[in-house]
Amino acid sequence: MASDWNPELYRRYEDQRTRPARELLARVPLERAGVVYDLGCGPGNSTELLVERFEGAEVVGTDNSEAMLTSARVRLPSVRFERSDIASWQPARAPDLIYANAALQWVGDHGALFPRLFAMLAPGGVLAVQMPDNREESTHRLMREVSAEAPWSTHVADAVRLRTPILALNDYYDLLAGDAADIDVWRTAYQHPMDTPEAIVEWVRGTGLRPFVDALPPDERAGYLAEYTRRIDIAYPKRADGRRLLAFPRLFIIARRRT
Repeated sequence: MASDWNPELYRRYEDQRTRPARELLARVPLERAGVVYDLGCGPGNSTELLVERFEGAEVVGTDNSEAMLTSARVRLPSVRFERSDIASWQPARAPDLIYANAALQWVGDHGALFPRLFAMLAPGGVLAVQMPDNREESTHRLMREVSAEAPWSTHVADAVRLRTPILALNDYYDLLAGDAADIDVWRTAYQHPMDTPEAIVEWVRGTGLRPFVDALPPDERAGYLAEYTRRIDIAYPKRADGRRLLAFPRLFIIARRRT
């Protein structure tokens, strides 16, 4: 059985994880908003940005992890947080902003999901999405390569398929452009200096590596992590300052509904 998300592990790199959330929000073309939803709100770091940006708005955070919601409620006790599955989520009121930072990559069928979320917006409302685009980066390629080897391969097949393959950037544009008043799409590859290969493993263990580790029997996890760390050490060599440079591509989509 998969473990719940670990808010403490996620927050160890909160500044770096929140940077794309800030940059997504900075491009949202709304001066004010009445109803704002943060889909996949996690421990509330992105929700906090929304509360600060849209003073007086009804801001609601949703997540399918009770551990993340508990952490978010401690952080922002005046904000409403709800447990929900994004795949079937329905807002109580038409939102002025649906904001999803590093969440929709865990949800299937983007060809149906994105138009469905966009159609829920109030007239003039905005759908703002950021997703990691790192499936082919060494961090994620090596997760799959190590898991395909004995003795781990018999346990991890389902984990390999868990994360939804995201579409090309142009495809997201095409999904929304026909019904949008404005649409803005872009891709950024962040470069995060990391002190050690173990730090890189710790970063991804809070997100993408989690289903691989959870799928293994407890007595096989240490061996998997040791081999994965060994290969990460090779894939991310030391730079001039002794640190490793972790490339992290991300996709951004902002679409505004017609009034």
